[in-house]
Amino acid sequence: MAKAIPKIGSRKKVRIGLRRNAHFSLWKSARRITKGVIHVQASFNNTIITVTGPQGRVVFWSSAGTCGFKSSRKASPYVGQRTAVDAICTVGLQRAEVMVKGAGSGREAALRAIAKSGVRLSCIRDVTPMPHNGCRSPKKRRL
Repeated sequence: MAKAIPKIGSRKKVRIGLRRNAHFSLWKSARRITKGVIHVQASFNNTIITVTGPQGRVVFWSSAGTCGFKSSRKASPYVGQRTAVDAICTVGLQRAEVMVKGAGSGREAALRAIAKSGVRLSCIRDVTPMPHNGCRSPKKRRL
């Protein structure tokens, strides 16, 4: 009997681009930079840490989900701390600027973890977007 031809467009649940696979040890050495920018985005549901080079190219990123936390635990301060430590230890930064965005609970914990990790911080900026005049209010109701 002839072999069945596999479908090209099959929808298997395959995870593409695993970050922690057999080649991770090779990536780890290639991602070392000495100076960079750490972007902390702390929402009410998640904390995302992005490490970029001086020109702004993303070198590494980490979030509460990639660290293995799910659902409401992603919003806790402890998870923000773990996410920051994971991002910094992988890259091996020595000097950095920190840009903090959002008002989530992982914000302060991530900053504390960055400061304790041994990275020399040149500045900490709050880049949370603030509306100058806000959205246009809805039209007045007529009865």
